[in-house]
Amino acid sequence: MPTPESKEFLAKKPKVPPTFDGVDYDDNVALKAAQDSIVREQWVRSMMARLVREEMGKCYWREGVNHLEKCGHLRDRYLELLKDAKIKGYLFEQQNYVTKSGS
Repeated sequence: MPTPESKEFLAKKPKVPPTFDGVDYDDNVALKAAQDSIVREQWVRSMMARLVREEMGKCYWREGVNHLEKCGHLRDRYLELLKDAKIKGYLFEQQNYVTKSGS
């Protein structure tokens, strides 16, 4: 059963998607919300990889010599999550945003 989210958590939760698409760079509030959302999304991916790594370590220790058979699904999942696990920040996406102008 999922944990209910408190009012304080919901107030801090970003209400914009983790991208700079459609963000007006002159609006500081919208720009900061997009930046926060991107960084939060990166932290979530990093923590997911960390949790899978910890479960993989427990499985390796628990299974002993059979760890190659029993823990293979965790290993595969961890290697998939590891591709996006690095926290890069928002500057690269923000500086390389291409505006769609009519000219």
